[in-house]
Amino acid sequence: MTQLSRRSCMTWAAASVLSEAFGEPTADSAHAQVSAAGSSPDSLNALAKARGLAFGSALGMGCKGQPQVPSLAPFLSRPPTYTDPQMRALFLSQCGILVPENELKLYTLRPDAKTFDFERADLLIEFCHQHSLAMRGHTLLWNRTKWIPEWINAYDFGSRPATTAERMLREHIGAVCRRYGNRVFSYDVINESIAPATGELEASPFTKVLGADVVDICFHAAREAAPNAELVYNDYMSWSRTGDVHRSGVLKILERMRKNNVPVDVLGIQSHVGSDGLGGSTGLLGDADLIAWRKFLDEVTKIGLGLAITEFDVDDQSVSGTIAERDQIVADNGKAYLDIMLSYRELRYVMAWGIVDKFSWLQRRAPRADGLPKRCTPYDDDFQSKPLRQAMVRSFSAAPFRPARIIKTA
Repeated sequence: MTQLSRRSCMTWAAASVLSEAFGEPTADSAHAQVSAAGSSPDSLNALAKARGLAFGSALGMGCKGQPQVPSLAPFLSRPPTYTDPQMRALFLSQCGILVPENELKLYTLRPDAKTFDFERADLLIEFCHQHSLAMRGHTLLWNRTKWIPEWINAYDFGSRPATTAERMLREHIGAVCRRYGNRVFSYDVINESIAPATGELEASPFTKVLGADVVDICFHAAREAAPNAELVYNDYMSWSRTGDVHRSGVLKILERMRKNNVPVDVLGIQSHVGSDGLGGSTGLLGDADLIAWRKFLDEVTKIGLGLAITEFDVDDQSVSGTIAERDQIVADNGKAYLDIMLSYRELRYVMAWGIVDKFSWLQRRAPRADGLPKRCTPYDDDFQSKPLRQAMVRSFSAAPFRPARIIKTA
């Protein structure tokens, strides 16, 4: 019989206490397992796996105390997803991958320069372990000033700012990646580092002193601390004509990374359809948009990178009509987008950024003029499937088969 170390027993006990506090049933022992999440033949994950893909979504516990980033308050005030038992049950029935909404971000993990608060991330890791879920790490650095904690924005980097900034990044990334080891199969190493209006790097506290080297430093640090993890650059560039500059900037930084042997494996495409111009919220993409979008994807795959849909949803902010009419437009837009993306065999998995309408971040982003809730995910507020789910099923079923990649569970 395998003997558990004292540290393992203490970790399990702590996770059990936390699980009870947040409403998650505890297991009888560290070895207790339930049926693997997303394994039912008609689940979205199983249907994706039949084509060599996988499916998952974001799950989280809401804000702990006051947010360190004031602009986040509207998004963090929505109901937490993990603490709702119906939400957890639906998630486990449909998903094979979990990505934390906020629990691995700087503003959650780092209340100050000396402290790491892993409490909630540890709980989600243990949840994944209990249910044989794979876990993505989002994100090691959200490299935009407005999403960085105030204490970093005000930080004095001293007389050797580049050295101090690099040390801070390496210490943070190393601590996170070493803590979770092989239990996190993929990391969004950097999220949103290109300014859409200019195509250049965002002027964050780190890029101000390190320039483009911030990208190299973060990816090398992640590879050193998590040698087996998939490393992702994640961003929200869109297929719209106004997205040309953003796409060009992302491609430029990816090509630079490849040229400099920076260990990037995948481009993560957030895929908020209908948000920030991604296809528009009232109609499908036009031929010119499609040509530009495919050209971008072709260039990314040509340099040897994989693709991942990391935050899929469909915003119906400007869609008029009855509920049924709105749902059909959302489904049509979602399917059109997925069909394009799934035609690339380099696409590895599809992640939604929430699967139930009332929990979606989009409810608090640019509300509808009529005040009605948005219909942006595969399930409605009563946890019933909608046309978008059926559209996703059709897209998965029609996708070209690709050899399945081994995605390790937590």
